[in-house]
Amino acid sequence: MTQEETLNILKTGANVFLTGEPGSGKTHTINEYVTYLREHDVEPATTASTGIAATHVGGYTIHSWSGIGIKKYLNEYEYDAIAGKEYVAKKIDRAKVLIIDEISMLDAPTLEAADQVCRLVKRSSKPFGGLQVVLVGDFFQLPPVNRDSERGSGNVNFAFNSKTWQELNPIICYLTEQHRQDDVDFLSVLSAIRKNSILQEHIEILSNRLGLHEEVQYEIPKLFSHNADVDRINQKHLDMIDREDSKTFEMSSQGKDSLVEALKRGCLSPEKLELKVGAVVMFTKNNPASGFVNGTLGEIIDFDMDSGFPIVKLKDGERIEVFPMEWAVEEGGKIKAKIIQVPLRLAWAITIHKSQGMSLDAALIDLSGIFEYGQGYVALSRVKKLSGLYLLGEEIEMGQKAFQVHPEILRKDVELKSLSEEAGKVFGNISESELLKMQSNFVLACGGSLKVNKENTSKKKKKQKAINNGLTTLEETFNLIKEDKRAEEVASIRGLTRQTIISHICQLFEKGNIENDLLYRELSPEATESFDLITSTLRDLGSDKLTPVFHKLSGRYSFDDLKIIRTLSSLY
Repeated sequence: MTQEETLNILKTGANVFLTGEPGSGKTHTINEYVTYLREHDVEPATTASTGIAATHVGGYTIHSWSGIGIKKYLNEYEYDAIAGKEYVAKKIDRAKVLIIDEISMLDAPTLEAADQVCRLVKRSSKPFGGLQVVLVGDFFQLPPVNRDSERGSGNVNFAFNSKTWQELNPIICYLTEQHRQDDVDFLSVLSAIRKNSILQEHIEILSNRLGLHEEVQYEIPKLFSHNADVDRINQKHLDMIDREDSKTFEMSSQGKDSLVEALKRGCLSPEKLELKVGAVVMFTKNNPASGFVNGTLGEIIDFDMDSGFPIVKLKDGERIEVFPMEWAVEEGGKIKAKIIQVPLRLAWAITIHKSQGMSLDAALIDLSGIFEYGQGYVALSRVKKLSGLYLLGEEIEMGQKAFQVHPEILRKDVELKSLSEEAGKVFGNISESELLKMQSNFVLACGGSLKVNKENTSKKKKKQKAINNGLTTLEETFNLIKEDKRAEEVASIRGLTRQTIISHICQLFEKGNIENDLLYRELSPEATESFDLITSTLRDLGSDKLTPVFHKLSGRYSFDDLKIIRTLSSLY
């Protein structure tokens, strides 16, 4: 099934299980659907099975969203208590569409528990109280985490075995296009693992990737099964860099403690990030407009003199100053909690579990420690091309655990593909006018508007127009500032951070393109009140660097405020 066909089905309001191989476009399709809903004034509830996956979709874990927490088996009293909590009831009552990402890692009892809470809040016997439920994931990837005593036993209670799944009866949309790997040999290996049909020719393809990492002229991330290996390697490499100019970046947070803790658990950037020039790093956030996505690799080459933030050189030579970014939990368009950190992590090594959802240019993988079905497949499928795959060890063997997928999934996959083909035929026979009517009726049933939200659409058009006209990044910002847009809005339109836009505004002022009132309006109330204190501190320290000023003032004012006031102080 194609992405377009899947979107047409999603827009009808049907319950859907969206699946497909890594790189088939599951995340892209969901993002397109979320954009469509928001353009029609319908705000979806975006959740995921794990904290890491939740940060990718900018939402909650399903455990947090539904209020069940870590419990999966609850009694009637506990269900009533959860459903009676105001903050839980408001979230669920307001929702019309529920998206659950990485469904492979959610077990049946947890899905049933979340379902039961929704039924109670919505006062409906329908699955999830009548919400449209969109389940997303690939069951060939990592399964639900079992207790230590069950690991490797093969006893997995997959979500599709639940009563809830049966009652949802989701339409299966199995994406068949491939947008990540374009390497025939590599795709043949991955497909063979999915079919449990590894042959000697596949072993030979992988064997040819053994030991080649010693010839690589740049550092590539190493994927291991266990955290202990990852932590040891990263710290060892960092300690080997003998430099005094290391910098540590502390994570900050706002919001409810439980939500903040969930964000921290899911964030790939650590709470305390120590970096040195020469450190190999990986970006942990998506920001294509700035030149990086989650999984982009680079090396720290310097720290900015003003802000102190790291400058990363990518493999293609591009240099990016990396400003802090937010990981947030949103509800109804409002941020309930957020953490702020530089979106980097040391990348000499990462765990296979934390690599799920990433797309890596290259990786060195240790397949010998694989202990769980799907781990080997996840590790191998993170890499875009065979030329970027490097393997540790002396020999690749036919029957090793790395090539094993759960036998139940092998059987289920045949069924899912068949159901997807049937769904494609059924919806293919629906006329365009009838399909459009179904989609319009669903928007109206959700309380949305058939009129497309022009604000969101115009943002996309302006961004694309700027790209097509070949404008410089400063010119793009200038054109939006002339339309009386604030830095926050410009950053949203352009897909950049607010810090980058503030830097642009300061440059535009110094070039004489804008008046000083456009800088003053970007100052926080706290900085405005302390303008004289900040300017005198800048003068007393006698330095253009902002980091000493930041620390001298005990971190009370953001680097954005300090940069603006330093620029304005040139007037006096």
